[in-house]
Amino acid sequence: MSRRYVNQLSHGDSVDEAFLVADKQLRANRQGNLYLQLELRDKTGSVGARLWNATEELARTFEPGDYLLVRGKTQIFQGSLQIILTHLDVLDPTRVEPEDFLPQSSQNVAKLFNRLRELLLAMHEPHLRALVECFLIDEEFVAKFTAAPAGIKNHHAYQGGLLEHVVNILNVADRILEFYPEVDRDLLLTGVFLHDIGKIEELSYERSFAYTDEGQLVGHLVMGVEMLRDKVERTADLTGEPFPPELLLRLKHMIVSHHGALEYGSPKLPMTLEAVALHYLDNLDAKIHTFGREIRDDPVRESTWTPFQQSLGRRLFKGTTARDTPEGTDEA
Repeated sequence: MSRRYVNQLSHGDSVDEAFLVADKQLRANRQGNLYLQLELRDKTGSVGARLWNATEELARTFEPGDYLLVRGKTQIFQGSLQIILTHLDVLDPTRVEPEDFLPQSSQNVAKLFNRLRELLLAMHEPHLRALVECFLIDEEFVAKFTAAPAGIKNHHAYQGGLLEHVVNILNVADRILEFYPEVDRDLLLTGVFLHDIGKIEELSYERSFAYTDEGQLVGHLVMGVEMLRDKVERTADLTGEPFPPELLLRLKHMIVSHHGALEYGSPKLPMTLEAVALHYLDNLDAKIHTFGREIRDDPVRESTWTPFQQSLGRRLFKGTTARDTPEGTDEA
């Protein structure tokens, strides 16, 4: 019997299905009664779920990354779909197909990686080309880079999402750089490739998406600079000379400043042409992806607006819906 995925659920559906636990919180309502607030996931997305009258003993039987067989019914609550659970069982992970539960890029990862190589290896600056070659011949790095998400819940939060995000930005940069001849093409493309490399170690993404201990304590900006410095030391084997200090400085600056503002986690504001270009290209791709997802995945199909999106600080306009009879007209 085929399973029902999250993107196939709608208001009022009965649910008897297996999901991966992405998040678990044991909470108390105003009367002090405990309930479980869960985020359940499969490869098509995630859905909130609540189990009333829960116990601490039940909550201790599973953790994020485990699989549950749940029963319940869906409802729309504050504009979002959720499942009100009546029962749950912890599943043996050997009884499930892992590929059913972690979201993956809808694009062909092999083609994305080939496009990445095509753009990066066409660069002319010898030290930058040697640097990207050092990354691309590192099989462990490539395996992680092509599997990692770009985030846990925000943009490109699926396996292969980091690669897809980087290739999107590279493609945009490739198309617009002719209008900005003062921007160093090879430097910008290298910075695009490197800006989020720390995420391959900041995040864990084998069974569920979460932060590693180092990711929580250090973060991908610092981790990315460390990875860059490690590879820079190896470029001399390809070029026969040391990596230019200013070139390294500019790359490090692009990594640490690409969030664009101190309040968004950048220890420095962009202070070079390539750094400011990277910031806006990165933000463009992330925002377009996030807006598109919120509009596409809104479960309330009849509304022309999404619910208020806390992370975006606004509702999003989806457009008018088709109606049998235009408003203000009488049927014949």
